[in-house]
Amino acid sequence: MQLSSAYICVKKMNIAIDFYQKFLGKRVTVRNDTFSIFNFHGFRLCLFNNTKVGEKVMYGGNCLLSFEVKDAEKLKNKLVREGIKIVYPITKLGKNFVFEFKDSKGNDVEVYSNFKR
Repeated sequence: MQLSSAYICVKKMNIAIDFYQKFLGKRVTVRNDTFSIFNFHGFRLCLFNNTKVGEKVMYGGNCLLSFEVKDAEKLKNKLVREGIKIVYPITKLGKNFVFEFKDSKGNDVEVYSNFKR
């Protein structure tokens, strides 16, 4: 068994794509009104407009993504400059610095980096 993708439900695909392109610093790989994909070395992060197929979901809690970055503090500062709301302040937990923010649909997203002495 292999985990190859995760998806987040969105209402407005263009807004979600714009948000994630800014956050991820990469372009969407596949783009359409119902299902768009970012590719990470074979792992697919997908955006799914469930309203296009009549599926109901509760927004803001359908997936928790956790991204490892080289420098969590640097990324946090960039997101704050972009006006993105930090909902869990950068905190040292074990061997990592961790923080969370809200995406364009109210989902929490976690970011962490290794603690360097």
